[in-house]
Formats: sequence, C-alpha cells, structure tokens
Amino acid sequence: MEEGRRGSSSTPQSRKIMVIADPTRESAAALQYALSHAVLEQDELILVHVENSGGSWKNAFSSFLRLPSSISSSSSGSSPASNGTATASNAAATALASEIGQGDGNFLEQMKRICEIAQPKVRVHTECIAMEGVKATAILLHGDKLGVDVIIIGQRRTISSSLLGTRRPGGSLRGSKGVDTAEYLIENSKCTCVGVTKKGQNGGYVLNTKTHKNFWLLA
Repeated sequence: MEEGRRGSSSTPQSRKIMVIADPTRESAAALQYALSHAVLEQDELILVHVENSGGSWKNAFSSFLRLPSSISSSSSGSSPASNGTATASNAAATALASEIGQGDGNFLEQMKRICEIAQPKVRVHTECIAMEGVKATAILLHGDKLGVDVIIIGQRRTISSSLLGTRRPGGSLRGSKGVDTAEYLIENSKCTCVGVTKKGQNGGYVLNTKTHKNFWLLA
C-alpha cells in the first residue's frame, strides 16, 4: 500500500500533499516516508507546522533538524525516479531521521531544504499556522482551505493502540499532541490521511489509514 499514489497514467494529475512538520522523530519519519514512497515529481509538498498560540515556535523548541553535509554535496542535480525511491531521495530521507536533534536554526526551512535535495522537481513550501483550540481541528481546517489530497502525519504507537487499532470515529480528543491527533485525522479527514511510524533504522514503516490498519511497508 502506498497511499495517495495515483495510477500509472502518462500524465498523472498533480496532488497537494501536506506533511505535519514538528521537530520530532515521528515527524521526521513521516517526511521520510513522504519523500521515498508518496511524493511524485509533479506533486506539491506542503510542510505545515501548527504553532501553539501561547508562544513563538522559533524560540519554543529544544531540538532541530540539521541539513547533513553528506547529502548536500552528493545529490546536486539528481532527479527522482518515477517510483519515488531514487538514491538521492533515500539518502536525504534517511539522513533526516538520523540527524534530528542536532544543530540549530529554523527547522521548517531545514526540512524544506532536505526535500528540495531529495526531490528537486517537487514544489515545496512551508506554512506555520496558529492553533486555536485543538491541533487536529486546525489541521483539518487548513487542509480543507488548501484543498489537499493527502495528509501525512507521524504517529507514536503504543501497545494499546497497536492491539486495538486506531478507530475512534467522531470521538473527542484527549489532547493536542501524540497519537490522538493522528488517530482523529485518520478517521475524520475528508482526504486520505496516513499515520506513519518508523520501525527502526531499516525496519520500514507501520502505516495507518481509515481503511488499512497496522500495514507494514518495507523501507
């Protein structure tokens, strides 16, 4: 299963793919999956960070992403393969997950730069939106406003959620972070929403959508 992909048409339709961006390993895994398995060169990739209205995100985080020098020099001029798993894409995506928590700077711009290296033909932009109320609601409203086709979000899995699945249709949110936000988006988004959990460095991904639960995709 590779959610959000369209058929192998000679002129595939452009899609808007929104990745929820945070300075966390879960968010890094979501972007890694998006770059290596979901995004095609005609798509538009939007990195969206939901800012807590209580303070500025520029000063709120203690960990950031650093652009690895190992890929900045080796992937210049590379173009992604049609299946979305080009060498440059995999190198950048793997480095993204492994380098989180190092360096400093604007993590959204650093994530954007990694996307541009991994998928140079994909249009990438970043947005920071205010959270008024619940994070999941802000994401859904913004996704509707942009007319996105796919939402990809990092998901922190627990033993209970792995055993019971993620179905809580129409349920209330207990909080604005963690697995509850992903669960709510999966069940209530009008478009396809993919919850992504990384299984170790080379263990692939566990994916959750409204119709597929705990689907294991090899890296």
